[in-house]
Amino acid sequence: MRTAHRTCPLCEAVCGLTITLDDGDHVVDVRGDAADPFSKGFVCPKGASLGRLDEDPDRLSGPLIREGGQWREASWEEAFAAVERGLAAVPGPSRGVYLGNPSAHTMAGALYGAPLIRSLGTRQVYSASTADQMPKHVAAGLMFGHPLAIPVPDLDRTGYLLMLGANPLESNGSLCTAPDFPGRLKALRKRGGRLVVVDPRRTRTAALADEHVFIRPGTDAYLLMGIAHTLFAEKLTNVRVPVSGLAEVEAAVAGFTPESCATACGVPAELIVRLARELAAAPTAAVYGRIGTCTVEFGTIAQWLVDVVNVLTGNLDRPGGAMFPRPATEAPRRRRPYAIGRWHSRVRHLPEANGELPVATLADEIETPGEGRIRALITVAGNPVLSAPNGSRLDHALAGLDFMVSVDPYLNETTRHAHVILPPPRVTQAGHYDFALLGFAVRDYTRYSPPVVALEPGRPTEAVILARLAMIASGQGAGADPSALDELILDQMLRKATETPGSPVEGRDPAELRALLTGSSGAELRLDAMLRLGPYGGWGGDDARELTLERLLENPHGIDLGPLKPRLPGILSTASGTVELAPEAILADVERLREALAREAGGFVLIGRRHLRSNNSWMHNVAPLVGGTNRCTLQINPEDAAELGLAERAVVRSAAGELTVRLEPTDTIMRGVVSLPHGWGHAGTAQLVAAKNAGVSANTLTDESIVDPLSGNAVFNGVPVTLTPA
Repeated sequence: MRTAHRTCPLCEAVCGLTITLDDGDHVVDVRGDAADPFSKGFVCPKGASLGRLDEDPDRLSGPLIREGGQWREASWEEAFAAVERGLAAVPGPSRGVYLGNPSAHTMAGALYGAPLIRSLGTRQVYSASTADQMPKHVAAGLMFGHPLAIPVPDLDRTGYLLMLGANPLESNGSLCTAPDFPGRLKALRKRGGRLVVVDPRRTRTAALADEHVFIRPGTDAYLLMGIAHTLFAEKLTNVRVPVSGLAEVEAAVAGFTPESCATACGVPAELIVRLARELAAAPTAAVYGRIGTCTVEFGTIAQWLVDVVNVLTGNLDRPGGAMFPRPATEAPRRRRPYAIGRWHSRVRHLPEANGELPVATLADEIETPGEGRIRALITVAGNPVLSAPNGSRLDHALAGLDFMVSVDPYLNETTRHAHVILPPPRVTQAGHYDFALLGFAVRDYTRYSPPVVALEPGRPTEAVILARLAMIASGQGAGADPSALDELILDQMLRKATETPGSPVEGRDPAELRALLTGSSGAELRLDAMLRLGPYGGWGGDDARELTLERLLENPHGIDLGPLKPRLPGILSTASGTVELAPEAILADVERLREALAREAGGFVLIGRRHLRSNNSWMHNVAPLVGGTNRCTLQINPEDAAELGLAERAVVRSAAGELTVRLEPTDTIMRGVVSLPHGWGHAGTAQLVAAKNAGVSANTLTDESIVDPLSGNAVFNGVPVTLTPA
């Protein structure tokens, strides 16, 4: 037996794990790493099941090539040669790429996704971001100048937390990296703080809170507007940071009285006013809104208002409020103001955001003839047939591609359409560093996990797989050396640093710096360079703690970098150098919100939900994570079920499709709302455990024609549906 330490890569909590392996490199036990200064031994059922996921017998061990309707195993060289032939037949503008959620949890996805996109020579770029959090990126970009400058609640010091559309007791947190989120919320209450949860369901998080507020799905923007209106009307504002546009915001919220907003969102006016007063009066407070406030028709406005309220109450960028993390690999500030809509999709003219087009229009771009139609697609660690809106249509569209290659460990609902599947190694065979997630951590922290298990001879890492795809796409051929890509990127990174005026390495020889880097792979070398050039590195930091890859390897449990610290105005990349409270694009969209005030609420609407033992569709083939409360059922209020004459099953219809589902009556959901978890619908899959627990895909019901217009984000919550007995 031997013991290894690594970060769990299965959700956003970045918990440290202690893994016990036998002499055959099989995982026999997984526990929380008590010596990790951030997670302190916490582990959830997903992390505890890492060994089962790692050794899932349905994981692909080598490449597959589809010929006709049959799959056959192939060598890696044969598979890459097939990719070269397939991509060579399609010009760059007709190539597309989709990056799935798990790619944000791997070093390879973080480091090689952008080079792959550039090499494809296309603007047809899609990811899970526009099915999840893009409104937050757009709001942050327009307010703070950078889409990754996202303030997070300072959970360990706040005295009041208003949480909307989030259920971290099930999700473990999102865009707010906080291992043991439940423990941190309990500690908040124990020290005398107050937790208020706003949600159409009485979730596990809502049940823990001091107060749970039911709200009509998709209307969080109205609640926040009513709060902002009250802060101005009662002169409760206390702006502590440099801002511009304050008067414009006051004018924009003027028409959204608590009374009018109460009609729209279903929250009583007096409660809206009380929440505003409590936020203003609390010594420290933070507003946090997550996926339930993003995947709606006013997602960007809602996310903008979250931080408008944080600013108005004096809680942005101060301890106990909403603060900006400082990750060890933080990139330099942007030099150009953030913008959206730099180009638009070919068919529906939807705007680009963060270099991506909305996944809601991917099927349009495949199906619609004409110049630039997507004919070849690369998917990386994603299953958009189950995760994208109107997945049934996308399923049909993928079947019509000329060529498709998938980097994925499974033959699943999406990859079954591929012509070549390139499976990455097991989790324990990969090095791990959370480039993205540590940028949202509630405490500054860093940790690197080297591979635990050696690769089989001839087996490429996921980084090498993606690097070879990038080199093939750029015309260098299947036989090109992938290490050349890493050296090119390192040279560009170091040259830029040495040529930047005022840089600590200005004027130094890039070759000299390159010689100082350590690492056993291109990915490790790049990590070492980013650490050295980052805020805690000896080359680039003003808080130099000499962070290097070597130092991280010497500290396998991770390194605590301290509590969050105020960062304004230094973190801003806006043209004005201030927090721009009134972005023109957002204020223009407020008029759409104002017009919707006149709508009459009625009928049933569908929302999603999360399970503690599930993360989208990619863990449903692990037996310990399926069953129990982790079931694909339609939750409905018992009074609604009785009124409609529904018993065990119901037919649910929307503008996009219909499903027959099992019912789960529960008084934890408000009347007029039904809830179906996403990521299910595995009938016919090659994943045996998932097939036995197939469930149905909620995205048969979601409508790809409806998006948040600023971010292009798909609308998954507040979907109008009808129900009839099955």
